[in-house]
Parts: sequence; C-alpha cells; structure tokens
Amino acid sequence: MKFLTFLLLGLVTYANAQIINVPKRVQTKAVNRINHQIDKGIDKGLDAVEDSIFGTNKKSTPPATQKTDPKATGTGVAATSSQAGGKQDQPTLQSYSRYDFVPGEKVIFFEDFSQDAIGDFPALWNTNGSAEVVTTNLFPGNWMKFDGGESVWTDALLKLPDNYTLEFDVIPVKDKENHEPGFMMRLMQAKNVKAWDAGTVPGKGGFQFHTDYGRPFYSTWLYGTECEQLKVEGYKDDANLRQKTNQKYHIAIWVQKSRLRLYQNEDKVFDIPKAFPEGCVKPDRIRFERGAAMVSNIRIAVGAPDMRNKLMTEGKLVTYGIYFDVNKDVVKPESYGTLKEIAKILNEVPDVKVKIVGHTDSDGADAANLDLSKRRAASVKTELVKNFGVNGDRLVTDGMGESQPVAPNDTPANKALNRRVEFIKM
Repeated sequence: MKFLTFLLLGLVTYANAQIINVPKRVQTKAVNRINHQIDKGIDKGLDAVEDSIFGTNKKSTPPATQKTDPKATGTGVAATSSQAGGKQDQPTLQSYSRYDFVPGEKVIFFEDFSQDAIGDFPALWNTNGSAEVVTTNLFPGNWMKFDGGESVWTDALLKLPDNYTLEFDVIPVKDKENHEPGFMMRLMQAKNVKAWDAGTVPGKGGFQFHTDYGRPFYSTWLYGTECEQLKVEGYKDDANLRQKTNQKYHIAIWVQKSRLRLYQNEDKVFDIPKAFPEGCVKPDRIRFERGAAMVSNIRIAVGAPDMRNKLMTEGKLVTYGIYFDVNKDVVKPESYGTLKEIAKILNEVPDVKVKIVGHTDSDGADAANLDLSKRRAASVKTELVKNFGVNGDRLVTDGMGESQPVAPNDTPANKALNRRVEFIKM
C-alpha cells in the first residue's frame, strides 16, 4: 500500500511538472485525463488490498449484462441485469426534495424528434458532420444521436428573452472507438446565421456545459477587451454527479439575465451569477458536439409563472411543469419544483377547493387520450396529498383528453402546449 501511495504521488508531481508551460485550457484537459488515470489506479490498488483482506469471501458485483429489445429500432442501449425487459429504477419524487427548479410558463421551443423518421437527420437541425434519429430499448420516444467531433445545432435562431428555462434529456453513450467521451452542450450567440461557426470559441460567445469522463464542467467564452476578462469556468468533482453511459439524465438550465443555474436530475450543480454579462453575449442557438450521446425532449419556456395570481385571482392556473413519460400517468420527479409551489399556495388558503384537469395532444386514439388525461390528473392529486400535505377533500380531478387544444396539433412545440395540467378554482 505504501508503494502505491508513493507511486501515485510521484505521478501527480511528474504530471504537474510537465504541463507548467502549457496554455490553461490544455492544462485543464491534461489534468483531467491524468486524474482519471490516477483514479483508476487507486481503484485497482484498493481492490487489491480488499482482496488480500477478505480473500474469496468478498462480495463482487457481476458484470452488466447487455440486453437488446428486438422490437426496438435504431440504437439499443445497454441494460444491466436489474433492467431486464426494459424495467428501470424510477427515481422517487421525494428524492427531488431540494429541487427548486420551476420551468417557464410559455413554451417557445420544443423538440422530441417525433416528426422525424428513424435513421434520418432531424429536419429542424443542421450539422457539419452527421447525426440520426434513433429509438432505444430502454427509454421511450425518439432521440437524436451524435458521435464524434462534429457539431449539431438548431437551424433557426432562437429568440430568447432575459429570463427563460432550457431543459433536455441526455443519454451518454460509447463512441465508435468504444470510448466514453461524454458530450458538450453550448448555449451560444451565432455569428454565421446559416452556416458553421468554427473553432473552440465559436460565434460571438456563450456558455458551454460538458462532461469529461463523466465529470460536469462549465466555461464561458466572451469577446471584446472588457468582456473577455469576465469569462468564468468551473467543475464539480463529486462522484455522485459523474455521468455514466447508457443512463438518462435530465438537464435543466435557468437563465435570469446574467445569472445561470444548471441542474442535473435532482441536484443543482452550478449557480453562476455572471455567466452572461450585460452587453457581452445574448445566446440564440443550442449546439451539441464533441462526444457521443443521445438527446431529446429539448424544451425552452419563458416567463416565471405567477401561480398565486393565476389561481387565486384569475381562477385558473395552467402549468407545463408537471411531467409524464409518453402514454404514462406516473408523475416524473423533475415535477417537484412546480408541485411544491402549487402546494404552498393551496396550503396557505385551506378553504379553497380546486379541480385538477389533465389535457393531452391528439396523438393516439381519442378514448385512450381521455382515459390517460383522467389518470394523470388523479396522479397529480395523489402526489399533492402524499408528498405535500394538501387535504385531498379539497381536490377533485377530471380529464379532457385532446378535446380542448390551445394550439394546432401540427408541430412538436404546439403539441407540447396542448399537453398540460390545469388547476381551476371552484
């Protein structure tokens, strides 16, 4: 064990000595790689020590068994033996008890690639390389898969206000060389509206989030003498936050003028007060690149919802912050922030009765959508009663299915507007 310790210390000293005269970004990358190799060395060394102590009686974890659903098309995602048949461990709503993210009220961009054929490049995106729409054997819906150093970006520019929220689901996968490179997401201001912004600091500046060997890292790049001095970067070296391949993560970003908060599943990972200094950069494009991953359910919404005024004064609160998987009625954990705010209002006015009404888009049969909307409303009531202490006698539920659309069911964004939950004061 002493020999292992001295060896690792020597490696760190030697590595640091070799990168003193290297530019900062290269230093960071080099140190990340060195630390990754050192971590693997430590794990091997500790495994050896445990073997010497426990011998053959030490519990071991069997290797993951890969399973592929023959009914799934596109890319199969590896499943552990505990996930056989597509069954997965669903995070509980309680695990998100510190989750304070509340999505914007009005959806202005939504992409789930449902309008694209499997195997095609998605219609609303552009690339300097390639990507394709796929399905998986574990996670429902369509996904855009990219692999390599190329970039994939929103073709049309986004009109983003000062305050908005951005969410997406991502599944890191292995690349063509069987490596685990992670991925990068940029929220940037484009220079070439209809073309490729090349370089490691493209466009007119922006924010980037990426995972190097699974570790969350962020940085900003800004142009101009004064703005460039305001760029920031950081990372979280927390084992619980490291992303793993073939697992789904929900990323949520909350922008309030210059401030940016980033959440991964139930954790607030970064809170950056001056990510977008005033007058330096105004993002208008999302870009994915430099790695291998599948992304879907990309959602941008604007306007902080004034829930109390909507419900208590206007008599109706329409929310898009309560989430369900496709064709399912189980409330997803990332709904916690929205449910918490609604419960707070309801508990402060205990005499008010409310009807919870579910709505769907027009995909599927009318009768099935009606039943689904009713079950979803009932699930919302259950969560409010069970996890937030709301008196269930004050809540009634109903579902309208697809019968009351607020937008045409012709695009993913409009369908997202129709999938909603309403709280109506009685």
